[in-house]
Amino acid sequence: MAENNNANIGFEKQIWNAACVLWGHIPAAEYRKVIIGLIFLRYVSYAFEKRYQELVAEGDGFEDEPDAYMEKNVFFVPEQARWDNIAKHTHTQEIGIVIDNAMKAIEDDNRELKDVLPKNYASPDLDKRVLGEVVDIFTNEIDMSIIEHDKDLLGRTYEYCIQQFASHEGKGGGEFYTPSSVVKTIVEILQPFENSRIYDPCCGSGGMFVQSTKFVQAHSSNRDENGNNKISVYGQESNSDTWKMAKINMAIRGIGADLGKFHADTFFNDLHKNLKADFIMANPPFNLSNWGQEKLQDDIRWKYGIPPAGNANYAWIQHMIHHLAPNGKIGLVLANGALSTQTSGEGIIRKKIIEDDLIEGIVAMPTQLFYSVTIPVTLWFISKNKKQKGKTLFIDARKLGYMVDRKHRDFSAEDIQKIADTFRAFQNGTLEEVKGFCASATTAEIAKQDYILTPGRYVTNWKTKSGKN
Repeated sequence: MAENNNANIGFEKQIWNAACVLWGHIPAAEYRKVIIGLIFLRYVSYAFEKRYQELVAEGDGFEDEPDAYMEKNVFFVPEQARWDNIAKHTHTQEIGIVIDNAMKAIEDDNRELKDVLPKNYASPDLDKRVLGEVVDIFTNEIDMSIIEHDKDLLGRTYEYCIQQFASHEGKGGGEFYTPSSVVKTIVEILQPFENSRIYDPCCGSGGMFVQSTKFVQAHSSNRDENGNNKISVYGQESNSDTWKMAKINMAIRGIGADLGKFHADTFFNDLHKNLKADFIMANPPFNLSNWGQEKLQDDIRWKYGIPPAGNANYAWIQHMIHHLAPNGKIGLVLANGALSTQTSGEGIIRKKIIEDDLIEGIVAMPTQLFYSVTIPVTLWFISKNKKQKGKTLFIDARKLGYMVDRKHRDFSAEDIQKIADTFRAFQNGTLEEVKGFCASATTAEIAKQDYILTPGRYVTNWKTKSGKN
């Protein structure tokens, strides 16, 4: 097992090292798209070829029928887009044109990818000699057969590269990547189940969907004939490049996701207007200003009050509550300011949400988890019909985690499990409060704290036996 795991890690690094050949030879804005496209093209060609050989061996003459591939969740790759054709042009000046044509051909035969794949390989800004070197590495130095021993490896490699892009791009990387430990913590607490509807209104590259699917696969025996779990995934993303990245991520993972036919602003063009989701998981942009409040004054989503024009935090919260099913649950990431702000009516909105008994739990997270910002963030868990009526769990997880390097922190599997187990104990009525780490509070007790939700106020033993602060 350890040997196989080492091989997998080596595969991820091989792909990334191939990507690094392009550093300095292409504008930074185009770099991510070029590499993501090549990873996708190499993978679909490999998967297609394997299925093609199976069909030839069966001898029924279906090897050129797209439906024979679709039924196995494999993309049909037309002849001009297959990797062996691309490899023939590796060290020619036409390599960029060949790859662009391959992308167009795949889109033509797979409608869900229409206008999604990058087609910038023929650009004069991209050195064709260097591009050929990368294609050569993908052809001769990367063993795609290792994917057969680990079906999720390619998806993890894609995520690994997205993580590397986020790290290199700094602040901009936060637009499309939520650290996997944050996503896993949300998923482990919410525990999405089979046949559920999962929604992310600002889905980035789709990390919430990936972890949700993994969780359901690990905890369910109900699979379809191709080994996939039956969950319904809905998402929306306003950034065009990020939306395309999510579409490719879902395609590589074999996750059927409705991300809309185009990228769109969630507040102004809600693509899933009638959706009532069982689980909503999101990492909305922190403290987003100028989000269009003045044009959305009478919106049905503002049940608890109109969010201020200068900060969209409570617009995101209310948008998600609006899309909850009767027993639905939300897990989202917010900057810490949302816990205590009284600005422009935010405190009143928070008070109403608390009094409606929707806040199930608040988890204070350590700093340096994100590539984009160093500010501390909090996980909010909002539930309709929660188990512990009139109570909210507070967890201070700021001391958990370990430093990956000088700039970034991460959670271990044990850290994530500790938080999830604490949440479970609270829901089951067996919580043992730990000073400095976890405590529960009633709505009346939260009211005494002016409806401020900062976990530190509740876990530092502010409730004395005499009832004094």
